[in-house]
Amino acid sequence: MLGVALFFIGAVLVVNGVALTGRIEPRDAAGLNLLVGLLALLINLVGLVQATEPQHYFSSAGGLLFAFTYLYLAAVQWRGLQGAGLGWYCLFVAISALVYAGTSHDVRFGTMWLLWSSLWFLFFVALGLKRRVRFLPGYTIAIGVGTCWLPGMLMMTGRW
Repeated sequence: MLGVALFFIGAVLVVNGVALTGRIEPRDAAGLNLLVGLLALLINLVGLVQATEPQHYFSSAGGLLFAFTYLYLAAVQWRGLQGAGLGWYCLFVAISALVYAGTSHDVRFGTMWLLWSSLWFLFFVALGLKRRVRFLPGYTIAIGVGTCWLPGMLMMTGRW
């Protein structure tokens, strides 16, 4: 299920990166954020129900960081909000992602968590602190393709 989630998270990051350039209205990206957020929510709720070990709960909680990010972003985009609350949530997620990176037993996943942490931190800077991050659109797209879409595709095709 992780490959499916990453595949669609990659798609939503690309769309969000394009939206940051101004080529897509934020409200037009809200639908995909809602769908991907709901997909991540469903996958990780199933993981919670099936969990039997602490690491299973930990894994599902990590997936829920993504789900709540996209659900919150969908609400911000749909309602035309400023997103300051989302920005501060992104700081919480960026810090949490560092823990996931540090506890990963797989170099690939550890690296992915570090990169995701950096992206969430930049969204904290942009939304929570209201600072312009000029490279954020391109960085969002690159993270989406390199750490989500491509790994998701490789997982789904058995090449991971």
